[in-house]
Amino acid sequence: MDSTSSPQVFEKTVKEPGKRLDAWLAENEPEHSRARWQALIKDGLVTVNDATAKPNHKLHTDDRVEWTIPEPVSSEVLAEDIPLNILYEDAQIIVINKPAGLVVHPAAGNETGTLVNALLHYCTDLAGIGGEKRPGIVHRLDKDTSGVMVVAKTEKAMAELARQFKARETEKEYRAIVRGVPKPPTGVIAARIGRHRIHRKKMTIDGKRGRHAVSIYKVIEAFQYASLISVRIETGRTHQIRVHMASLRHPILGDRLYAHAQPTDVWPERQMLHATKLSITHPDGGNKLSFTAPLPPDMEAVLEKLRSKQSTEDPVKRDRA
Repeated sequence: MDSTSSPQVFEKTVKEPGKRLDAWLAENEPEHSRARWQALIKDGLVTVNDATAKPNHKLHTDDRVEWTIPEPVSSEVLAEDIPLNILYEDAQIIVINKPAGLVVHPAAGNETGTLVNALLHYCTDLAGIGGEKRPGIVHRLDKDTSGVMVVAKTEKAMAELARQFKARETEKEYRAIVRGVPKPPTGVIAARIGRHRIHRKKMTIDGKRGRHAVSIYKVIEAFQYASLISVRIETGRTHQIRVHMASLRHPILGDRLYAHAQPTDVWPERQMLHATKLSITHPDGGNKLSFTAPLPPDMEAVLEKLRSKQSTEDPVKRDRA
């Protein structure tokens, strides 16, 4: 349905009796989530044989179900002309390479200048999610983390992508520049992560109250006091890679929340963390899609400094001093 169209009325005859009304609608009309159908039913926009019904109403053969889909209302979030690096787009999804410094979603203190503000301006074909013209944020990257993000443009895509992320069917790979060189050079970090009991903006390793989290790292390039690593995450906890690497005493360079600069550090303006690859199954068709984003210039600049520093220093002489 065109997001600028008037409300539309649809009708269908039941051929599969015994199902709940909300479940039947979600199964037969999957462009809307079950929660959305429940809201439409409660608003009186769904009738069975010309009578309003409850979401748990049991259907019978030849029942006539009629529903009205109202025109999506405009989002209260301001649309803003903010440049975006688009990696892929179709009617269901849009994939971007998010720059560092861009907040994903409006919140207290960041009501404007976010990715959502930018997408509302750029995407003129939003079909509506939950009855509102807005992009569907399925996953997030921290403000100062750059890289690949997928955003849903329809309610159907939102529901399917959310299912994939929850079921861990997606593949997410990051690049990070960390202090020191992890040993062994490949490893699995399986440590529960929870909210810090005192510093509420921080997360921490919490074996009792924390949520299951798994990160798999591999050293790609080692320097004297730092290394470039790849990290694949099997879960998507808040600050997961930042907390896990800090727990190994190899915090991400530039991460002012989980580390402090040391004399041997090359210390950049933001945490050196980049979402380099994301693989999903397309929500409308089932095709496997993979998207990649190259390292941003600021991370490349830090790597060049580390390589230059490596070539000009003689570790053997320093150890003998």
